[in-house]
Amino acid sequence: MNASRSTRAPDRLAHRRVRSGRSWPLGATFDGAGVNFAVFSAHATKIEVCLFSDDGRKELARLELPERDGDIWNGHVEGLLPGTRYGIRAHGPYDPNAGYRFNPNKLLLDPYARQIVGQLKWSDALMGYRVGHPSGDLSFDSRDSAFAMPKCVVADTTFDWGGDHPPQVPARESLIYEAHVKGLTALHPDVEPGLRGTFMGLSSDAVIEHLLKLGVTAVELLPVHAFVDDRFLEARRLKNYWGYQTIGFFAPQPRYMSQGAIWEFQAMVRRLHRAGIEVILDVVYNHSGEGDEFGPTLSFRGLDNSSYYRLAGGGRHYINDTGTGNTLNLSHPMVLRMVMDSLRYWVEVMHVDGFRFDLASALARGPNGFDPGTAFLDTIRQDPVLSHVKLIAEPWDVGPGGYRLGSFPHPFHEWNDLFRDGVRKFWKGDKGMAPDLAKRLLGSAEKFDHSGRPATASVNYVASHDGFTLTDVVSYVEKHNGANGENNRDGHNANHSDNFGVEGPTDDAAINAARDLRRRNLIATLFLSQGIPMLLAGDEIGNSQSGNNNAYAQDNETSWIDWDAADTDFLRFVARVSALRRDYPVLSQRRFLHGQPREKDGRPDLEWRRIDGKEPVPADWNNPDFRTLCVVFRENAEAPQRRGEATVFVVFNAGGPGNVTLPEGRWVCALDTTRPDGLPVPVKGSSAQMPANCTLVFIRPAEAG
Repeated sequence: MNASRSTRAPDRLAHRRVRSGRSWPLGATFDGAGVNFAVFSAHATKIEVCLFSDDGRKELARLELPERDGDIWNGHVEGLLPGTRYGIRAHGPYDPNAGYRFNPNKLLLDPYARQIVGQLKWSDALMGYRVGHPSGDLSFDSRDSAFAMPKCVVADTTFDWGGDHPPQVPARESLIYEAHVKGLTALHPDVEPGLRGTFMGLSSDAVIEHLLKLGVTAVELLPVHAFVDDRFLEARRLKNYWGYQTIGFFAPQPRYMSQGAIWEFQAMVRRLHRAGIEVILDVVYNHSGEGDEFGPTLSFRGLDNSSYYRLAGGGRHYINDTGTGNTLNLSHPMVLRMVMDSLRYWVEVMHVDGFRFDLASALARGPNGFDPGTAFLDTIRQDPVLSHVKLIAEPWDVGPGGYRLGSFPHPFHEWNDLFRDGVRKFWKGDKGMAPDLAKRLLGSAEKFDHSGRPATASVNYVASHDGFTLTDVVSYVEKHNGANGENNRDGHNANHSDNFGVEGPTDDAAINAARDLRRRNLIATLFLSQGIPMLLAGDEIGNSQSGNNNAYAQDNETSWIDWDAADTDFLRFVARVSALRRDYPVLSQRRFLHGQPREKDGRPDLEWRRIDGKEPVPADWNNPDFRTLCVVFRENAEAPQRRGEATVFVVFNAGGPGNVTLPEGRWVCALDTTRPDGLPVPVKGSSAQMPANCTLVFIRPAEAG
């Protein structure tokens, strides 16, 4: 079936002069005399640019791009200015069984659009096929979808950066703060009401002051690329709160801009940079918001379905390694180019400092599955723009063999879910967890210590947006996701959490004290471990999601941080342990510790101890009731030998009270999680009291080290 039939183009074309343009850069580019349009499609027979009124409601002109340079269609339209609303229509074959789904009746977003305005209005007209037709997605829908589509904008990306420079914080000094633009500020009493939930609100004085108090060096923002709300969520009166349904890889999400201008994002970055805080974006290049063959035709599907997506069944169906209905085809050079152009754009034009790649295993799939030498990984590693920014992989997807923790090449860092689960289980009292804790404290060397990778390859966390908040980890055994409308079937089942006998909030003082202590132990372990710590926004003030561990659709008080209920005592504790990590660099070393003797004094850079001061033997490590692990951290034996480094001795006790024998020397107890406000106390003698369920940190000053 040929899809070139479409509604008749408007007559108002004569006053527009369209001439040959350039095939670069892709997208819509203002050059002072007009706008150059360049659009990729390998299988289209004609590409049209549609111009719209300022309110986006009326199509004013439909202009055919006159030139095709390889697979890039291009043309120059004189007289157009920044701010012009536009969309694209693509003509070509409609043959789903062969992977072709061209339908020029469907207005499409330019994949390279720098700005998108308006919200998607769900309608059957968005589908390339006729909903309810006996032939399903093989049928053809001739209705015009323009009324339901957001519009692209010819954007002016110039901005006065005022000498902005990236902070370039070394990985070993980093503290990442994972946050949602709206959730962080929607209820913040000290953020101007009109700026709450926006980029400008996130960079307000109140938020920056809070971040600096914690010692945060980077904010990692949940997706801010333009995304759509799923139709099934709108039917439930919910929204795609997290934003993992990208439809524009160059455009900021409109709902986070108070004035609808992309300079707001740039201004946010500039303000954070001036405070020494980096900006890392959670990016979703593994799939798009178009879903499977029964999803809408919004952009990539209508422009060149068989190029943009990985297909199966001869081309009719989509490979779904992401669990969202489709998987982008990064093995195609032009799709890979789009991703690389997007990444460079956000670094060069928007000044971001790094990226966290959602479901990164899907990006590294070759013909034979996951490949650490796949085109995407090789290309990004050699890129001169991207080689100096932070690159973080979520090292899994839902495809076969998709769990790849430790498999990504340098310079990638990786989210370490083994740290999250192991640390939770140790403090919950699960048997036999001391050996696992030992691995996590050292940056999971068994996973990452290869191919020259540093200890900072591991991004450690005890809670993230995906799962329970820290407070909920110690308050709920079961997930409570009923508000998501999926009968509580969604979300993780293995949360390794504990409620101390009562599900949810309680007035029982003893239970609340035990929960508070557990939170302090979890946070202390995070900051006392080698690797890069990541803190979930709100955990530092005791934020709860009422047991919802999959709040992806909860754009409401469930997910928004409740600043009025802030636990200021816990905030002070988190700030204190963060400062402790900064003050003693042996807690955040770049190189892995393996207990090797140091040249300057012959002492090992790492020692494991029992509470009696002796080294654990195999029988201890194999004892399921071995619940107290002590460790001595010194400067790495392979690091340049320096004078003046303090030694740190840490006790992680998930058991009962007792006395712990200290290593030789004079020690100061700098932290006791059972006394969170206690001042540092010099230790008299060779042992110290060890309360039950505690973390103790002892410091031996440099002059004695």
